[in-house]
Amino acid sequence: GHTLESTTYLLKDENGKDHAIFTGDTLFLGDVGRPDLAIKSDLTKEDLAVMLYDSLRNKIMPLADDVVVYPAHGAGSACGKNLSKETVGILGEQKKTNYALREDMAKEEFVKEVLEGIPPPPQYFAKNAMMNKMGYDAFDTVLQKGDVPLQPEDFEALANHESALVLDVRHQKDFIKGHIPNSIFIGLNGQFAPWVGALITDIKQPILLVVPEGKSAEAVTRLSRVGYDNTLGYLEGGIASWQNAGKDIETLESVTAEELAQRAKEADINILDVRKDGEYQSMHVDGAQHFALDFINEQMDQISKDKTYYVHCAGGYRSVIASSILKARGFTDLIDVEAGFSAIKHTDLPMTDYVCPSTLKS
Repeated sequence: GHTLESTTYLLKDENGKDHAIFTGDTLFLGDVGRPDLAIKSDLTKEDLAVMLYDSLRNKIMPLADDVVVYPAHGAGSACGKNLSKETVGILGEQKKTNYALREDMAKEEFVKEVLEGIPPPPQYFAKNAMMNKMGYDAFDTVLQKGDVPLQPEDFEALANHESALVLDVRHQKDFIKGHIPNSIFIGLNGQFAPWVGALITDIKQPILLVVPEGKSAEAVTRLSRVGYDNTLGYLEGGIASWQNAGKDIETLESVTAEELAQRAKEADINILDVRKDGEYQSMHVDGAQHFALDFINEQMDQISKDKTYYVHCAGGYRSVIASSILKARGFTDLIDVEAGFSAIKHTDLPMTDYVCPSTLKS
């Protein structure tokens, strides 16, 4: 797996026959664990890749093809490069389709393949490892402290005096219609926890929540799963109560892909594509500026507050995250593109030629 202590468990049936393996972070469906996460200075990622190769060849691949595979992660996790959305599989199928289990793959080739194109690990990984080592509050304590309804006045006071981040976890369409100024959107309906971990750099950041009705405990729970245990409460009654208290809200302009294409015909426009590198390289709008959400905090200087930007991702979730962060940093002329590239690719905007993502090399 990622580290020396990673373990795979083999389950045998009542007759002693191998039935299933619980592979943790060693073998995923479609991928293997990334070997660059050990926090030991005397081990390189190449050293760990060699160990991973040996573990796979000597321990897992000799097992029968009908053994069931239960990995620890699926699609959306940053623990691998190409994880399947499936949660359970058969070892024989992995031997046929998983690039890392190719029978004729030499050790040197494996090391090169498994390390190629690995993005930097999310910043919260190392912090979570340290929390696991040093200890943390019991979850019941975190939930009791964080799942607290707050009236608008108390909510605003905490935001002002505790330097709390207002995190809006509703659907992106609700955020677009109206949100608290300077709030950040990361919706529960998407890959919530990984994006929190990637984008909120202080794991001890005090957080105030704007949630869909009945979702406060879920939000606190999912924050805690990636180590964000400092939730102070949520806005009781949601945005409606905020407005009823006479407090300001802001909106985010949004256009359809067809409207974007029409505006591009009428004038030169600036398009920000916030998808991942592989998505952008696979196909994008001619002239669109790549501005990957993963690295938004490091690349603010690449765009100008004096320009208007049309922001899109693949489907409309990440673009609103990006726009909310940019708005909070003083970028005021932002327009979200509804449904993202999934809709844009059906317009007559000029595009680059499609390249199959599996053929791309980072």
